[in-house]
Amino acid sequence: MEEEIKRTKSKAKKIAKEEQKKKKKVIIRIFFTMIAIILLGLTLFIVNDYIVLDKNKKTNLVINNKNVTSNLKHDILIEDHIIYLSKSDIANFFDKYIYDEKESNQIVTTYDKKIASIGFEKNIITINGSEKNIYAKALKKDNIEYLPISEMTDVYDIEIQNMEDSKVVTMDSLDKEQKRAIVSANLPVKSSTNFIAKTVDRIKKGETVIVISSDKGYSKIRTEKGKLGYVKSEQLENEYKVREEMEEEKQVEGKINLTWDYFSKYGSAPERKEKIQGVNVVSPAFFYLDEKGNFKENVGNKGQAYIEWAHANGYKIWPMFSNAEAATNGGLSVTSDIMNHYEKRQKLIENLVNVCVKYKLDGINIDFENMKQEDKDMFSRFIIELTPRLKEMGLVTSVDVTAPDGGETWSMCFDRHVIGDVADYIVFMAYDQYGVSSSKPGTTAGYDWVKLSLNKFLQTEEIESNKIILAVPFYTRVWTTNGKGETSSKTVDMKNIDKVIPDNSQKEWNDDLKQNYVEYTEGENKKQIWIEDIDSLKAKISLIQEKNLAGVGSWQKGMESEEVWEMIEKELAL
Repeated sequence: MEEEIKRTKSKAKKIAKEEQKKKKKVIIRIFFTMIAIILLGLTLFIVNDYIVLDKNKKTNLVINNKNVTSNLKHDILIEDHIIYLSKSDIANFFDKYIYDEKESNQIVTTYDKKIASIGFEKNIITINGSEKNIYAKALKKDNIEYLPISEMTDVYDIEIQNMEDSKVVTMDSLDKEQKRAIVSANLPVKSSTNFIAKTVDRIKKGETVIVISSDKGYSKIRTEKGKLGYVKSEQLENEYKVREEMEEEKQVEGKINLTWDYFSKYGSAPERKEKIQGVNVVSPAFFYLDEKGNFKENVGNKGQAYIEWAHANGYKIWPMFSNAEAATNGGLSVTSDIMNHYEKRQKLIENLVNVCVKYKLDGINIDFENMKQEDKDMFSRFIIELTPRLKEMGLVTSVDVTAPDGGETWSMCFDRHVIGDVADYIVFMAYDQYGVSSSKPGTTAGYDWVKLSLNKFLQTEEIESNKIILAVPFYTRVWTTNGKGETSSKTVDMKNIDKVIPDNSQKEWNDDLKQNYVEYTEGENKKQIWIEDIDSLKAKISLIQEKNLAGVGSWQKGMESEEVWEMIEKELAL
């Protein structure tokens, strides 16, 4: 029995040893197989240096040397050599304000100096008011709208190339710098500057590549196939610029100092002879909508003389275009009707363009107030469509708006973020904190209210500070409360305020408002005045430097005291 047990144990040991030998052989075989694979890979890498791992399965889109394919909402369409981008992708890359014009079944798009409309029925595009025949039209596919972007290079100011072999479409903005260089040897183009990086393309000696950037001995390039990658900078030669970066020049250097020269349709432009110290922009009340919504001008011979005076003194002229007459005598529906119809907006824009050319103007100041809250987006559309037309001629678009908090037709009718984004300047009319319709007396423009409102422009509305013009009042109000507790007010010019205040009245400085306050009685009437003077204006204007605003506007010329111009000039130059 013991012998049998010994034999069984001995047999088990032999079997175990044989199993261990088999396992070792398998491990050794796997090890040498892996070594062979690695060596083969290294051999291929060293010998060929060309393992392309990013073969495009679908058309890639490269915009300004950045591959944006992963950001596409819909694939690029290429039909009969026409390249189409979906409307949503154009909104993402070129025009976030692209718009479906339902009335005429067109898509309206704006970009920098161009506004274009294209329909789904005819191979016609309208650019800045002029029709042009093209080889394609907008189309709908699977309920997605597409635009023939290869036919719209003039609109977006781009150059398009379609590399069919590599399935890459490139789009380059013609206002951006582009550099090229010659390849000095046959080279692999790598996906990164790492020692071991995949090869995305192969270029030959003498080929031309676009140089995107250079850093630490490497250059990022774009090949003739549209591939993006890296080579050593020393392997490029004869670098040269194809085009320079186009920078938009501002019409006014430094801070803007604008003043409005207001006169009604029954008046005419004032006769100006003397130069106004520090002012560089004037805004005469040349244009308005009448009670029927017709575009009207009030220039005449005196207006022509005013223009000559302004240009002779180096002033830019941004005439005011107002809807006050329409809103007052025709009601809110007059402006609403124009804003809500594309053709009527375009007609109005053509009128503005024509008078700018006729009178050699430098810009337009849009002063639309008392509008329906529900027309907020359509007023923004008007500004979106107007701005490119003026910009094409080198003219400025400035738009007046009220404080962010207020009534539906006074404040809530403006989309300040869009206006501030699109227009060259957004003008904050920082006055009438307590206006003619107020139920209780108060300041015209308290410093604390102005500062709080500006913070909303900058933080809540997210408007760039250098696009905001702070407009201040050259007037104040004398408030009267009678024995019955009824309140009324009348406007007094800044230059005349001391003539109104009784000699025995005491001024009290309010440091929150940064204003002098006066209170006195006339019979049974209580009088209250929050005074606009040099000190109050200086405090408000100091916010321009503090918050890096574009400049100042003043309402209106003729109301001011003489010393105000020197003060403003000094404050803006700090």
